Formats: sequence, structure tokens, C-alpha cells
Amino acid sequence: MKYLTKEWYELCQQTHLHFGLRVHNGAYEFDENLFLRLYKKKEKAHVKEERGMYDLDPRFMLEHDGQVMTRVEKIFSGEEVTEEDQMVFHMPPEERAHIEKHIAEYDVRPPFDEKKCKEEYKESMEWNFQYKAENLPQEIVEQIADIRVFTLGYCTREVMLQLKKQSAENRREMERVSTQYRETMMAQEVPDEIHGRVQYHDCTVTELLTGDEVVIRFDTRGGFTDINKLTLVAPEIIKQDGEIVGSYWLYQELYRIDNGYELHVLFGGENMPELIVRCADILVEEE
Repeated sequence: MKYLTKEWYELCQQTHLHFGLRVHNGAYEFDENLFLRLYKKKEKAHVKEERGMYDLDPRFMLEHDGQVMTRVEKIFSGEEVTEEDQMVFHMPPEERAHIEKHIAEYDVRPPFDEKKCKEEYKESMEWNFQYKAENLPQEIVEQIADIRVFTLGYCTREVMLQLKKQSAENRREMERVSTQYRETMMAQEVPDEIHGRVQYHDCTVTELLTGDEVVIRFDTRGGFTDINKLTLVAPEIIKQDGEIVGSYWLYQELYRIDNGYELHVLFGGENMPELIVRCADILVEEE
């Protein structure tokens, strides 16, 4: 990748460093009692939210079945609504059966496990404590009295100002690179049809075959396409690192070269794998 690199992606994650934070006067000093109070408050809110989701009766999804619906333009026209302007919504049988299956499972579910919920919240927060300590700018981490309190959403006024400033700088750099990327892609004279053949954002790679052709197959359920097979004809692999199978397609750069195309792909997953292939043609199909 020349523009949408791992470093650029990580920069994108650093443009809202101050979001969700509140200034707290107690954040100036390490205070175990303060941490425990704030932790219990956040834990209680988390358990309440999880319990609410657990106890959400899926029967509400059947409420629209059989409902009389009126054309929107007729409602706002002020004219009299006739039978021709209305229709009765009937849920497809397979959709209703799917919901009824959820209802049956809901009716026999065990009681909400508050202890397990708290344990999972504790594990998640411990991971977040470490993540914040490792991924925030080091000069800011050194000014945080208790990274746990910070992770719960509280900081000093000075840290808040620095985070806002750093976020703004990161956003400017991210947008500068993004602009360069768009301008470079527009200058490649790659047909829109070919660009359309490499749109697999959030699709998971299920198979990668290399040889006379590079063939990539996808699970498209998380993406925005039903095309699940990509073939790169007469390939020359320039770079292939990381575990691509099992990762998901994030971003691509597509360049025009003398004898075809050069495709760069950045994948989401452990260590963010990357693939660069030169090829004579790009073919797609739905299997």
C-alpha cells in the first residue's frame, strides 16, 4: 500500500482521542477509592444495559405483520385516503418462522447471569486498560495518574486539551493522505467496471489460491456484495504477508500498469496482512 497503509489506518483510529471523556478533578492524582467508585458506577450501567437486551422480548418483531400501511405521499397530501392508497403488510413465512424460533428460545432462556456479565466486563476493561496505555501518545500517558480512571472516561482538563489538539492534527494528516489517494486513483484511468470488481470491504477471506492465477474466495455476509470469487489473471505476487485467510478486506489501491493492473489490498486481522499483485486482468463471479 502506498497511501492506505497500516500506519494510515492506525492514524484513523486516533482522530477522536477525546470522545467519551469528561474532565474530573479527581483525575489529577492516583486514588484507588475514586477508581473503585467510578468502576462500580460504570459496571452497574453495563449490567443494566446487558440485562435490558437479554430481556428484550423478540415478539416485538411481529408487530408489523398484518399492519395496514398507507402511501407516504398520500399522508402528506392532505387528501382523503382510499383503499387503493393502502396495503396490508404480510411478513414472508421464512422471516416469521425465524422470529418464532427466537421467541421459542427466549421463552426457555435461563435467568440473566449477572455474575458472568460482571466477569466479562472486568476482562474487557482490563484489556482496555492495557490497550490505552500502549496506544495513546506516550507523552500523554505519562501525564495520566491512573490509566484505569482514564479508560473509564475521566481525565484532567490539561489532558483533555492535549487530546483534542492531537486528534485535530491526526485528522488533518489523515485527510491529507486520503486526498492524495483519491487524486492518484482518479489519475490511473482504470475503468469504473474494473474498480467495481475489487469492492470487497468487510468481506472475510475464506480461501487464497496462488499459481497460474490468484483466486480469492470470500464470505460476503459482512460486506456489501454477493460476488464471492475474485480471480487475478497471469499474476505476479509482489508482496504477501500475514495470515490473509480468515482476515477481512479493508481497503484497496488499484493502479494501471503497462500490461494490466497492480492491486494493493490491506486486510483487517492480526498484524493487518497485506497483498500486492500485478496481473493482466481481474475477473469476478458469484459461485
